[in-house]
Amino acid sequence: MPGKVAVIGAGIGGIAVAVRMALKGYRVDVFEKNSYPGGKMAELRHGGYRFDTGPSLFTLPGLVSELFELAGESMDDHLPYRKLDETCRYFFRDGMVIHAFSTPERFADELQRKAGEDPARVLKYLSDSRKIYELTDPVFISNSLHLKGNYLKTPFLKAFLQLYRLKPFSTLHRVNRNYFSHSNTVNIFDRFATYNGSNPYLTPATLMVIPHLEHNTGAYFPEKGIYGIASALTELAGKKGVKFHYNSKVDEILVKNGRISGIRVSGQGEIEYDMVISDADIWFIYRHLLKQKPFPEKWFCHERSSSALIFYWGMKTQSENLGLHNILFAKDYKEEFDCLFNKKVIHDDPTVYLFISSKMVKDDAPGGCENWFVMINTPENCGQDWDSMITAARAKIGEKILRMTGIDAGRYRQFEFVMDPRGIEEKTASYRGSLYGNSSNSMFAAFRRHPNFSGIKGLYMVGGSVHPGGGIPLCLSSAKIVSGMIPDLK
Repeated sequence: MPGKVAVIGAGIGGIAVAVRMALKGYRVDVFEKNSYPGGKMAELRHGGYRFDTGPSLFTLPGLVSELFELAGESMDDHLPYRKLDETCRYFFRDGMVIHAFSTPERFADELQRKAGEDPARVLKYLSDSRKIYELTDPVFISNSLHLKGNYLKTPFLKAFLQLYRLKPFSTLHRVNRNYFSHSNTVNIFDRFATYNGSNPYLTPATLMVIPHLEHNTGAYFPEKGIYGIASALTELAGKKGVKFHYNSKVDEILVKNGRISGIRVSGQGEIEYDMVISDADIWFIYRHLLKQKPFPEKWFCHERSSSALIFYWGMKTQSENLGLHNILFAKDYKEEFDCLFNKKVIHDDPTVYLFISSKMVKDDAPGGCENWFVMINTPENCGQDWDSMITAARAKIGEKILRMTGIDAGRYRQFEFVMDPRGIEEKTASYRGSLYGNSSNSMFAAFRRHPNFSGIKGLYMVGGSVHPGGGIPLCLSSAKIVSGMIPDLK
């Protein structure tokens, strides 16, 4: 039976599927155009500071530990991590500061004390969130939506019979507004739509599943930072025989008689493979790598997800009122999303996400200093004047941080690195810098996401731009789904 597999891209999905395929007995080569693994999960080091440059929240660690267990290893030996007591700290223009404790009861008490919410309503919301997860996990997350045979299986039938529980016919914002009395609380739960680059005023309320991961199952943080996940899994893959080829750009996926025949690598020529699994953005695959196949417009005529503008600041200060994860909300949240998805501009008062890993990993900044990852959501890259927008955004962000936390960021900032949608597109081959491929701004969005397989025999896809979506857990799930489609050699 054929046994040579090429994985294109060493993002978290690519690394995970490489581990799984190696454990099935395949010979696996991973080709990565950058000089490091991780894809969007990368790191930046400068002047004694270290930054996680991409994902910053770790949920469902069981999806990672499963890879180690399959390989006969213990995750604790390679990737120690701890559960967070506080998942996020929320700041509002009215001066309210809400600590989002990971324990549902403590979080409910905090929302009662600060925002006057009924604790029973908060716990009911999180209970409903759990039920949605239990229904959707075996259907949307852990299985393919694009295999007809799956729809006759018990989990699919169960979800269909309880479709009302998934709330697909209402928007996330509308459901949140009906649950909670204070606008600040509504904003907190609306924010979860941004976890896959979507608009809470349009996306179906099924996305209320996301708070379950933070407040029922818990949020975590690796002892060496988020990039430690990529490093540990890359090391695991190497131990199981996977070979990584860095600075190796794949120029073409080769197809012969409707079946994969190999890949063409820049500077290396054609290499024969029996199977190709791509972790590249699905748009990039069809536009640049599958040169013999017509571009399938049906998968790319839908609204794209948002992108991001990120500032990496080395700060010569230690903040007392900031936590590991912090959100400084916009005054008009609805208008901000209108700017992102309709006007394609940055809002005048953008919501700011401030992540400080040195709160947990002391070596991530010199003594007495902090590493600030400062991010705002932006529209996809449509040719905007990003240089002017970045200058304006930096000033607005600085003013906002001073107003809402009392910290004059400019005073303590020692250096700055910037990543905008143009850089995201260049480094990760994400079309227009869109972080998650298609948005989830419709009730049919899950079905419009490209499947994990193609019409070409031996070609599969993983990663954030295909089913089930973006973010660490879903990328790991995509690897598990693809692995399940391919027979063992052992």
